[in-house]
Amino acid sequence: MVRKDSFTSLSSLTYPLIIIQRPRTPSSSSSSSLVMFLSLLLILILLLLPPCHSTTVCNQDDHDSLLLFFSCLSSSSPLNWGPSTDCCLWEGVDCDATADGRVTSLSLPSRDLNGTLAPSVANLTSLTHLNLSHNRLYGSLPVRFFSSLRSLQVLDLSYNRLDGEIPSLDTNNLIPIKIVDLSSNHFYGELSQSNSFLQTAWNLTRLNVSNNSFAGQIPSNICNMSSGSTTLLDFSNNDFSGNLTPGFGECSKLEIFRAGFNNLSGMIPDDLYKATSLVHFSLPVNHLSGQISYAVVNLTSLKVLELYSNQLGGRIPRDIGKLSKLEQLLLHINSLTGPLPPSLMNCTNLVKLNLRVNFLAGNLSDSDFSTLRNLSTLDLGNNKFTGTFPTSLYSCTSLVAVRLASNQIEGQILPDILALRSLSFLSISANNFTNITGAIRILMGCKSLTTLILSNNTMSEGILDDGNTLDSTGFQNLQVLALGRCKLSGQVPSWLANISSLQVIDLSYNQIRGSIPGWLDNLSSLFYLDLSNNLLSGEFPLKLTGLQTLTSQEVIKQLERSYLELPVFVMPTEATNLQYNQLSSLPPAIYLGNNNLSGNIPVQIGQLKFLHVLDLSDNRFSGNIPDELSNLANLEKLDLSGNLLSGEIPTSLKGLHFLSSFSVANNDLQGPIPSGGQFDTFPSSSFTGNHWLCGQVLQRSCSSSPGTNHSSAPHKSTNIKLVVGLVIGICFGTGLFIAVLALWILSKRRIIPGGDTDNTELDTISINSGFPPEGDKDASLVVLFPSNTNEIKDLTISELLKATDNFNQANIVGCGGFGLVYKATLGDGSKLAVKKLSGDLGLMEREFRAEQMRNEGKQEEIFDPLLRGKGFDDEMLQILDVACTCVSQNPFKRPTIKEVVDWLKNVGSHRNENKVQQIY
Repeated sequence: MVRKDSFTSLSSLTYPLIIIQRPRTPSSSSSSSLVMFLSLLLILILLLLPPCHSTTVCNQDDHDSLLLFFSCLSSSSPLNWGPSTDCCLWEGVDCDATADGRVTSLSLPSRDLNGTLAPSVANLTSLTHLNLSHNRLYGSLPVRFFSSLRSLQVLDLSYNRLDGEIPSLDTNNLIPIKIVDLSSNHFYGELSQSNSFLQTAWNLTRLNVSNNSFAGQIPSNICNMSSGSTTLLDFSNNDFSGNLTPGFGECSKLEIFRAGFNNLSGMIPDDLYKATSLVHFSLPVNHLSGQISYAVVNLTSLKVLELYSNQLGGRIPRDIGKLSKLEQLLLHINSLTGPLPPSLMNCTNLVKLNLRVNFLAGNLSDSDFSTLRNLSTLDLGNNKFTGTFPTSLYSCTSLVAVRLASNQIEGQILPDILALRSLSFLSISANNFTNITGAIRILMGCKSLTTLILSNNTMSEGILDDGNTLDSTGFQNLQVLALGRCKLSGQVPSWLANISSLQVIDLSYNQIRGSIPGWLDNLSSLFYLDLSNNLLSGEFPLKLTGLQTLTSQEVIKQLERSYLELPVFVMPTEATNLQYNQLSSLPPAIYLGNNNLSGNIPVQIGQLKFLHVLDLSDNRFSGNIPDELSNLANLEKLDLSGNLLSGEIPTSLKGLHFLSSFSVANNDLQGPIPSGGQFDTFPSSSFTGNHWLCGQVLQRSCSSSPGTNHSSAPHKSTNIKLVVGLVIGICFGTGLFIAVLALWILSKRRIIPGGDTDNTELDTISINSGFPPEGDKDASLVVLFPSNTNEIKDLTISELLKATDNFNQANIVGCGGFGLVYKATLGDGSKLAVKKLSGDLGLMEREFRAEQMRNEGKQEEIFDPLLRGKGFDDEMLQILDVACTCVSQNPFKRPTIKEVVDWLKNVGSHRNENKVQQIY
């Protein structure tokens, strides 16, 4: 049906009408009528349609404000905004449908916009949606931003470089904003202020301010203002501090709460556990303390619980199994105690379980993991679990990564582990596993295995190296193999040559002999090799200088850069470790320290231009330091200490601008120490033990000719003539003193007939063994000799220290064949001779110090400051031990001058025992 006014409109228009007449035929008359009818119908429809263009015209004020906004920006792909066109037609701009034509939406995400946010944006007072995320905006928000944009409902400025404080409101009127995303910027200031826009955001549903620099307390009254409609709160990665205050429990619809990576302290408020809609609860890397409340089991919708890296103690809630939807439980790096609660196995949806670095205990083989069929990642490392490898884990066929390292687990790896067909990462280091041969034969059947870490187990066996060890398909995906500190003997196993995917090999701290095999250069992906602290001999293999990953940038680019299922840790010392979540982040390194390698360092070593760490310390390398080392432009650590290197330090090494650790100590180097570049940052300990080296760092002038004594050298420098003279003087002086003392004692014995030794002031007795009596587990490295030789008096460490005045050197009365002899005066006036046995003097001192700290509760120095020598106490004691050997009662045990010099050159070498890194 057509309206009347449509016909009126039609009659007022004039259209040209062309009529083509054809001769009518009977066959075409009906079809012609149909065509005519359809044509008229089409004309009527077109006339009735509204105009094709919009009647909305952009508001002029908004038009001008947008042009001012645009003038502060630049972009690699310019916007199609022109001053002569309607702004409602511009890219990213939407207007309302009213005659006012006000701009209601400005959305330009990921447009590579670079510049500031112009104040004119605040003039768009009808704006409801503003999305400028993922650009390069910088500067602060306009002062009147929230006060003017009172219609704003959605604000997304995430992933920019905006900074400054969030503008406050100048009124208390409520604002309708629903979604706020300011994440990944540089905003700072506090959000809990009374004039913050959050205080009037009555309709807020999602707030994300993560990855900024906000400080102060986290505002907990948000839910009071938002009528409980909030579903997401993300405060993570900021500088928030203080306690979490109650209030979040009012968020009845809250599903995601993140506040990790801040400086929060105190206990988790029980109020939070009232937010029973929580699905994701995340508070990692803070300073939270107390226990995990049993009220956590009320969060029955929870899928992710992240509380790692805090100071939480106590036990895991025994009813944790009520969280049946839980998929990720991450409680690592806390102080949790007790066993695994049996109800944990009711969390059948668990995918990730990480409880590493706690104080959890109990027999792990008693836990039934078989119900966790979806478990993909299990990390129970660094706890106190006992028992054997839990056989129930073999039923968790979805397992990809398992770490049980640093526990007290024993036994062997069983063939049942082959049921874990997806297993890619396995670390069982620092336990008591045995049968390395059997483990290797079994684990090569795990076709998906990429990381195998068996380090620091007491296996004490040979490395199997026959032709049948590795089949053609075994370990073909293996990238990391760590067998350090397993007391393995034999040679570097030849079957490693068949694993072309190997990138990291750690065989350190074993008893491997023979030479370094040349076939290592066939491992095209190898970039990390640690063979340190073994018994390897021979020369540095030339083929090792051809490792493709260390010589070719193209090969490095081809290496897979996927993330590890669990992080790999590298331990530089016993007290610290470095964490690597990506294998390619490991520094390319060659560790060959503390072996018996000899010969010259080949000049071809300069080909390893992508090497970051080179450690050849404590070997027998000789010759000059090759100048070609300066080609290793990426080198960060170079350790050549403890060898027989001669000549000068190449000045070209100054060009190694990334070199942060350098040592050539204890060699036979000479000449000036290079200055400038990184060499100005190295301590004197990097050069000590080289008598003919000179330079400002050693306070030894280079103006004198070699062999001249340098009076300006400090008392700790290794001036051999001065030290040898001092030692010889001590030896003869001590010998003379002993002789006089012996004559005096004999004269006393002659004065007192009958040999009444009870009245003798002091009597020393020689012994032929430096070991404590067998069966005495608490025997000290100190032997007591009372005046009455028929009885031994038991003394505590504190009594012994008091009797010898903390082993004051004034009480040293002589040297025996195995150590220093001190005079001790007890509280009752009786006298003792106390012999301090030689050996690992550093270890002995640490034991004494630890015992003293336990008894007295103080970290005080034990030895006289004069003997300690400003932190060089071990070295001073070793020098005195050399002096004692000089006056040994057996003349055949007394050293020659050459032996004395050699011993003195090795003084302090024990300081390098823990400098080599190890993967675990």
